[in-house]
Amino acid sequence: MSLRPVLEQRQAVPTVEGAGVNLHRAFGFQDPSELDPFLLFDDFRGESPADYAKGFPWHPHRGIETITYVLAGTVEHSDSLGNTGTLGAGDIQWMTAGSGILHQEMPAGNTAGQMHGFQLWGNLPSAHKMDAPRYQDIQGTDIPEVIDDDGTRVKIIVGDFWGQKGPVDGIAADPQYLDVYVPAGVKKTFKIDTYRRAFAYVFDGAGMFVDAAAPEGVLLEKEVMGQEVNIRDMSGNRTLVRFGSGDEVTVQAGPEGIRFLLISGAPIDEPVAWHGPIVMNTQEELRKAFRELRNGTFIRPAH
Repeated sequence: MSLRPVLEQRQAVPTVEGAGVNLHRAFGFQDPSELDPFLLFDDFRGESPADYAKGFPWHPHRGIETITYVLAGTVEHSDSLGNTGTLGAGDIQWMTAGSGILHQEMPAGNTAGQMHGFQLWGNLPSAHKMDAPRYQDIQGTDIPEVIDDDGTRVKIIVGDFWGQKGPVDGIAADPQYLDVYVPAGVKKTFKIDTYRRAFAYVFDGAGMFVDAAAPEGVLLEKEVMGQEVNIRDMSGNRTLVRFGSGDEVTVQAGPEGIRFLLISGAPIDEPVAWHGPIVMNTQEELRKAFRELRNGTFIRPAH
């Protein structure tokens, strides 16, 4: 077995998107090969409606898949195909934009006004960029959770893990998407296919991801009251950890435990032409998509 080295850690950056949603972006609109097949990851959370209520009004997508995971509050969605629905706490929506879709996503808070969710963009290979769009809405109660003897809990959203299979299927990049909680003081190793790109996103608690080059751990950052301070061997809220190649990741939970998303996928290794919500392989394909958006032919009729 080979431990994956920690290539980089960084804090998610405050960003405003949609009609005025305050969120934190862990990666996106940078080097698309860095975490291929994944393009963007946003953490949207707020303590009051002013942070998120304006939402993400009607906008297009083509050539990608968007994965929305709600932890608190709700997200109402509707699209140009006539689909409507509401994601509640614990629910997942995996939208394959394919040849093109227009949709909107409108967050709402829980009874305390809090809202929290994540959105991940996955690229589509050229052979599937013009597939018919589709949704997979998965209720939280249908997501398997495995609890180990030491109290470690893993929700398996996509992929096979510890003998369980996540409910989302038919995804081009064949990803693995796990929601992991490791209790205080527990050291845990998770196996990841060697040929996948992988990252962790810490959103609660703190802990140490062991680095192959520094087995005692790596120096990561913890966010405290809006300021970043160095705390030895601790990875804290809104921290992205990007791993190199290998077949396992080891984490040592801190005194409050640690919760993170562990996500991996097979690289597509194709050219990327990307502007806003549309991701194609060539600039000409990108120009064509925007021409169709302007002239009203962006949405393909269902076959």
